[in-house]
Amino acid sequence: MIYKKFPFIIILIKGGRQMATKGTGVMPAVMTFWNADETYNEKETLRYVQWVMDSGAHSISCVGSTGENISMSMDEQKKIMRSIIDFVDHRVPVYPGTGRYSTAQTIELSKYAQECGADGVLVIMPYYLQPHKRAVVNHFRKLREAVDIDIILYNNPRFCGYEMTPKEIQAMVDEGLIDGIKAAHGDANRIHELKYYCGDKLTVLYGHDYAPMEGFFAGADGWLSGMPAVFPKFSRTLFDICTIEKDIEKARAYWTKIQPFVDYFITYSTNDPHWHEVFKYVLKCQGFDAGLPRMPLGDLLPEEKKKIDALLADMKDIL
Repeated sequence: MIYKKFPFIIILIKGGRQMATKGTGVMPAVMTFWNADETYNEKETLRYVQWVMDSGAHSISCVGSTGENISMSMDEQKKIMRSIIDFVDHRVPVYPGTGRYSTAQTIELSKYAQECGADGVLVIMPYYLQPHKRAVVNHFRKLREAVDIDIILYNNPRFCGYEMTPKEIQAMVDEGLIDGIKAAHGDANRIHELKYYCGDKLTVLYGHDYAPMEGFFAGADGWLSGMPAVFPKFSRTLFDICTIEKDIEKARAYWTKIQPFVDYFITYSTNDPHWHEVFKYVLKCQGFDAGLPRMPLGDLLPEEKKKIDALLADMKDIL
């Protein structure tokens, strides 16, 4: 849905199937809470998911990057996605992350998500080994054959080492392989490019944390990212100011209140705290037993917590 050089955009696309309009609005990428022994803290995770919905989320993505799916076994990922899907019980749409390098594992997780009642799946492109584009397209062909729910392609060059271009995306849309794309290339111009190539076939959701206002005013229909999962009320209010009130000056003033926090947590240096660690601590400050990210990540340093405490104090009127 990262970072100043890699904003995320999600595009839900109408191919041969009905367009997936359920995923518009604010879609927090919810976190997963762990006990001290790194087992799933179901009770507190579900209390947190309820808070996210109560705070205005239109839909939810779970067990994705923000949910730490990369640290999960297949069985864990299935258990946690079912836990959240069952709890939400169709009150809002749910889109679990199911992408793996292996096509067979991606299909297995996606079919399971469909069986659990998910509205769609968020599928990162095969990563690490950087397969050629022909293999990537075939990966999604096989997945499309296996499931009937919406498929949102997660187009993330920073994590995958490559990206699908707008014209390549257009070809996949025309073939009916995907219903959406989460695009993480670098600037909101992708909204304009993809609307140009796909026209009214697509619904655009801005996907990350430093320029959602610009994304909304560029025509995006929503926001899927990690920050809505820790500041859901703020995120919903910003969305409404931009898309319903269409008040640019009010939106700019409202965003200014959170800019110092964004500047702090969006970093690339390996000497800075990781955004997973920051987000877990922010949720602790808001009353949740959020635990820590799974190792190799861990806890913040005392001075880092002190900095976040000060930032949150300055933001108290918008949380």
